[in-house]
Amino acid sequence: MSVSLEYVNELYKLPFLQLVAQASAVHRAHHNYEDIQLCTLLSVKTGGCPEDCAYCPQAARYHTGVEVQKLMDVDAVLGAAREAKGNGSTRFCMGAAWREVRDNSDFDRVLEMVRGVRELGMEVCTTLGMITASQAKKLKEAGLTAYNHNLDTSESFYGQIIHTREYRDRLITLDNVQAAGISLCCGGIVGMGESDDDRIAFLHTLANLDPYPESVPINALVPVKGTPLAEQPLLDPFMFVRMIACARILMPRARVRLSAGRLALSEEAQALAFLAGANSIFTGEKLLTTGNPGFDEDHNLLKKLGVKPTVPYSSEFQISA
Repeated sequence: MSVSLEYVNELYKLPFLQLVAQASAVHRAHHNYEDIQLCTLLSVKTGGCPEDCAYCPQAARYHTGVEVQKLMDVDAVLGAAREAKGNGSTRFCMGAAWREVRDNSDFDRVLEMVRGVRELGMEVCTTLGMITASQAKKLKEAGLTAYNHNLDTSESFYGQIIHTREYRDRLITLDNVQAAGISLCCGGIVGMGESDDDRIAFLHTLANLDPYPESVPINALVPVKGTPLAEQPLLDPFMFVRMIACARILMPRARVRLSAGRLALSEEAQALAFLAGANSIFTGEKLLTTGNPGFDEDHNLLKKLGVKPTVPYSSEFQISA
């Protein structure tokens, strides 16, 4: 069932407390408030990306101080996965700064990483750039739980942020992922200078994917020196929570994940985001190359809120349309 742009517009513009209350009710109807899934994201291949995403410190054309690193060894990645599992993470995500996946020995190594993480009893997600239908099939066969490929923003604003690929390229990859039977992790970044209309259009596109994503990461821009968005002001936390609430109502069964930008959020703002429907966080000191609260900080916050890390899914999670 499609969601109209008019409905998303009306939802987005609800008074803040009314929106949060509505989102909280939807959340209670579909999820257990006590369960917050902890995920860990590791950069397995860092820097040197040929893309020109205005927000990204890993783009080769920007001078951000990020050192280019080759693809990690499998054993090192599995060691990081074991550590993450020991700290309560049930999903391990691996990111490579590639524009697209190539059928070569590096991809074979990533497939080995996927198999290894899955053998640890964890959900495993990758974000590797654009992938073909055959590559998606190989990832599925290796045991991949989910593939992350964010829309980032609205189609109309996308061209102001990225020039090295088109919006439809992202949609093609999303189709390839879902056709292979892999759960989709897809969200975006807020605070890049987009308008309210852009945020509404982004939510509208996301909610009308068929089916909508199992995992929806909502990122607040982390301005990084050397990138075109370095001087962008920090996002208002109320706007961040508004996006969380809208995502929860529009995609009620999804995991809505607090992602990049949490270092700039107070514990109170994060608590409000959980109330509005967020039920997952990325934990660990880094999200790829940007800062993030450490494991101890996150466990202390969850303890204050009276919630606990969730256990892994007993079976692969799929959303029916």
